This record gives sequence, structure tokens and C-alpha cells, in this order.
Amino acid sequence: MTETNLYWIATAMLSLLYLSSALLYLTRSEQVRQIIVKLGYPGYLVQVLIIIKLLAVAAILSRFSVGLSDLAYAGMFYHLALAVLAHLGVRDIKAALPAAVGLVLIAGSFFTQNAAREMPSPYAPFGAETIGDAR
Repeated sequence: MTETNLYWIATAMLSLLYLSSALLYLTRSEQVRQIIVKLGYPGYLVQVLIIIKLLAVAAILSRFSVGLSDLAYAGMFYHLALAVLAHLGVRDIKAALPAAVGLVLIAGSFFTQNAAREMPSPYAPFGAETIGDAR
């Protein structure tokens, strides 16, 4: 499988994970709020997370700004890492699995982005100078 294919598969799956999560937060906000409070976070984060999840997906898929796209990757990484740790902290391993899968997908998307995108990220493993060779 080429890096370009890996990028688009991982990015599509990551986007679907985030979009379905935002939809779940919208349709079952009270249940999600209870879970978030159980994890030790304030309930008002539900609305904030819906907006941030949608904006992160838009920033990565549109990539109208490489810096904003990289910032979205960073935010998603920290969100997913903290979600895994929060669920493990309350000993709910099963609930941590979607976030753990998300971490794998974000790694696949981030580390192969320069092979698939015209505007390279200076933070991905292959810089702009090696993009021509990687294609």
C-alpha cells in the first residue's frame, strides 16, 4: 500500500470517527454529559467538543492552511490521548478503545500527509525537500 493510500484511508477513518462522535454528542448530549462528568470534567465541555471536533475535521480535510492543519492534528492527538487516560483512570478499558484506535489513525494520517498533499507540513517526517523523491 502506498503512503498516499495510507494517508487517505487513515484520514477518512479519523474524520469519520470524529464526525460520528460529534453526531453522538449532539443526539445524546445528556448521556455524554454524564460520562464526561463521571470522568471528572465539567459537563459544558460537550458543546465545546462538538464544535472543536467539526472544526478539526474541516481543517485537516480542507488544508487551506498547513499551520492550522498541524494545529488540528495536535489538538486531536491531545484530545485522544487524554480520552484514553481518562477512561483508563476510571478503569473503563472498553470505553478507551475508540480513542486508542483514533491515536493509531492520527499517527497514520499525520506521518504520511506529505506524500499525499501538495502543501507539505514542516513537522511531518518527510520535509518539503524530500516530497519530490517520495512520490
